[in-house]
Amino acid sequence: MHDSTEQVLIGHDPELRRLLKAAKVVAATDVNVLLLGESGSGKEILARSLHRWSPRATGQFVSVRCAGLDEAPDLPALCERGRGHGTLFLDEVSELTPRGQAGLLRCLENLELDRDLPALRVIAATTRELEALVRDGSFRRDLYHRLCVVPLTLPPLRERVGDIAMLTEYFLRQAAVEHGLEASHHLKASALRQLKRYAWPGNLRELRNLCERLVILLPGVDITPANLPPEIRGAEAPSGDCVGFRLPAGGVDLEQLEVEAIRQALTMAAGNKSRAARLLGLTRDTLLYRMRKHVIQA
Repeated sequence: MHDSTEQVLIGHDPELRRLLKAAKVVAATDVNVLLLGESGSGKEILARSLHRWSPRATGQFVSVRCAGLDEAPDLPALCERGRGHGTLFLDEVSELTPRGQAGLLRCLENLELDRDLPALRVIAATTRELEALVRDGSFRRDLYHRLCVVPLTLPPLRERVGDIAMLTEYFLRQAAVEHGLEASHHLKASALRQLKRYAWPGNLRELRNLCERLVILLPGVDITPANLPPEIRGAEAPSGDCVGFRLPAGGVDLEQLEVEAIRQALTMAAGNKSRAARLLGLTRDTLLYRMRKHVIQA
């Protein structure tokens, strides 16, 4: 199934809408962008959208998988292909070897010195926390700052629960058209409840693959929980016991409670500050401010 811009752009999730608003502003410029998010959340689709929305839309979009890249011959050639009015997309840039990082930095610096053509526009993507890799010395700080002029973080599907019905219907229709099969699928309310309870570790890619499988194996059939994989059928609703907060009779130390909440969020997010901020209902900047205030290290 071919990727489509709509696969990541449709939806009413507030964070997604804020992200897209920022992305369209950034697209009009030539600054480098770092896309962050879990695997399958749509980083390459957003990168292609940034290119399509930009003044570079008529130029080449050069997509590069950094894992296993033969950096010595490949990097200069790839940078040359994307220069001028093109865009170079570096997928999983965190997988570049130290030699590859040095080579990329050298290529970008050399192209900047050539004033005959517009500067190369680079969009990099990673599922890892590059700041942590910079701190432990496995990713070059100078390259990080060159790539991360504007960071944009894609929310995982489990945080876009309200969009799951719309996305599922879209993927079912798309798969039916692509495979020439009956498109009269209807998602039963009980099946939708299970889809919303599931954590979606593979994000949009996992949902898209599920919809394609259902269309191929069950053309025209109404989707019920029985048609879903065991891991989705077995997903449980959040316990009602965890809803809300009860103030103990003896009160609490509010500052210590905030410190503990931030630490737990950072642990759950494996150190990813953008994800931790979402868990706490904060902006990333507010989380960083409170971490500095309480002297909390990620």
